[in-house]
Amino acid sequence: MNRLFVANKPTGISSNHFLSSLKRKYKTKKAGFTGTLDPFAKGVLIVGFGSHTKLFRFLNKTPKKYRATLWLGAKSDSLDTERIEHVEILKEFNHAKIQEVVESLKGDLIYEPPIFSAKRIEGQRAYDLARAGKKFTLNKINSSIYESKLINYSHPFVTFQTTVSEGTYIRSLGLIIAKKLGVEYGSLSALQRLNEGQFTYDGEKALDIKKSLNIKQNFYLGNSDNLKYGRVLALDDLDIKKDGYYWIDNGDNISIINIQNNIVKYELNKVSVC
Repeated sequence: MNRLFVANKPTGISSNHFLSSLKRKYKTKKAGFTGTLDPFAKGVLIVGFGSHTKLFRFLNKTPKKYRATLWLGAKSDSLDTERIEHVEILKEFNHAKIQEVVESLKGDLIYEPPIFSAKRIEGQRAYDLARAGKKFTLNKINSSIYESKLINYSHPFVTFQTTVSEGTYIRSLGLIIAKKLGVEYGSLSALQRLNEGQFTYDGEKALDIKKSLNIKQNFYLGNSDNLKYGRVLALDDLDIKKDGYYWIDNGDNISIINIQNNIVKYELNKVSVC
């Protein structure tokens, strides 16, 4: 089965376990997803079956939009409710101050990712090292924050929505908000991914592959049998000759090609769109 769709991962389950349930539901063996969600997070997860897993890197997956609830004063090494150690009782903040701080999160941001993350340290995942109690440091990362807005403030919980670049850690943004308010600790009590680029949840309907790619369409002007049988393509037979990745419409399937230094190579050939 070849299929590309958006699923809605529930909270309390890992992305891998959720994928296993989808494989059983659709009775397929080869499947994958892009954009891992933590077990406590829910929301949009792009899933591919069969050869469509190869399309992930060509999808328009950014920016991403999240809705999160920050628990002010809650101390957790994981920056979520998994490892709450202590909760500080805080005085209520002025609503305008909360809104000002949340909306100040905009532009390029350099920050430390959570130690409980999928970052690799000498081949090991950071969250595995953290759970084992090992000490380590992570390099700071850069993210682009396109929009942040306050949704609700019910002390000590701050619900905000943010639109960000790929690879942004929303748990770290929550802690940054807490510190801007003069609070030492803050952890997320809820997190939902609302979209990845153009992709939103719509009942697991199959996506239109030709409308989902983040690369330009090119047109092959030569003998159609060359595409049909995967033969070498000449640059002169292409409408666009500039270096880059392109997709070519073959009717019931597409080919993705890569032009580099006047040489045309197949990146993926005859990927079904049905």
